[in-house]
Amino acid sequence: MEQITSFLPILLMIAVVYLFMIRPQMKRQKEEKKFAEELKRGDRVITKSGLHGKILDLNDTTVILESGAGKMKFERTALSLELTKKLNEPAKVEKKK
Repeated sequence: MEQITSFLPILLMIAVVYLFMIRPQMKRQKEEKKFAEELKRGDRVITKSGLHGKILDLNDTTVILESGAGKMKFERTALSLELTKKLNEPAKVEKKK
């Protein structure tokens, strides 16, 4: 019985690390992969560096964006899921009291 109680803290730490670090990261990676696969021409996106643009052309690994600075070529991994979500969600209207 002492052997089980001596391993209990280690098992508990492993479970906490899995639940709070590994599992959320795996979920985020799946969402990023799904986002990259669902891109299509005409989508408005934001790169991780903050550049706003519209997708003109898609290849297996690259994307050509049109922005105010002209046409630029980026890797698909350079597109940000979080920033693009914020760009495409409807504008929130503040209520006045």
